Amino acid sequence: MSTPVIDRTAPTEHPVLDVLAGRWSPRAYDAENTIDDAKLNAALEAARWSPSAYNLQPWRFIVARRGTALFDQVVESLVEFNQLWASKASALIVAIAETESEEGKAISHAVYDLGQAVAHFSVQAHHEGLLVHQMSGFDPEVVREFADLSPRFSAITVIAVGEYGDAAGLPEGLQQGETAPRVRRPIDETVILSA
Repeated sequence: MSTPVIDRTAPTEHPVLDVLAGRWSPRAYDAENTIDDAKLNAALEAARWSPSAYNLQPWRFIVARRGTALFDQVVESLVEFNQLWASKASALIVAIAETESEEGKAISHAVYDLGQAVAHFSVQAHHEGLLVHQMSGFDPEVVREFADLSPRFSAITVIAVGEYGDAAGLPEGLQQGETAPRVRRPIDETVILSA
């Protein structure tokens, strides 16, 4: 299957692109599906072309496909809660910020630019029929160790990527989250000043 089997379109206050309204973060992944490299590469290409201050492109990715030793290492870095479901994803991607140049100069916008790259990745992935769930629940130092990252790089998030699976295979509390109404803070509470 290449698209979600349930409609999770966001109830937006104002019209947005379908790909943005339809994007959501599932936890039910198809554990039998292997990642379609053409779709994955398109998402990585979208990340590559995201905006970048001074064109420094302070982002890097570790791409780990299920069934590889690298995938198992990324799974081991996850908190137990995320291991329950993310281990079924077709791929796990570690998003890494280059927080300092080779010359030792701080890159103050690195995490911001990485966030934009991941946003572009997630929108393109959704357009391609892949589903993405970003996680902060992991140990960056475990990643630093197995990837031999220098101190100027920081693992910021892990991204589960794949096709939608059977929510019935999730623990009961997580099953409810797959179909619960989508809610966000209203725009008028998000915009703190406007003139």
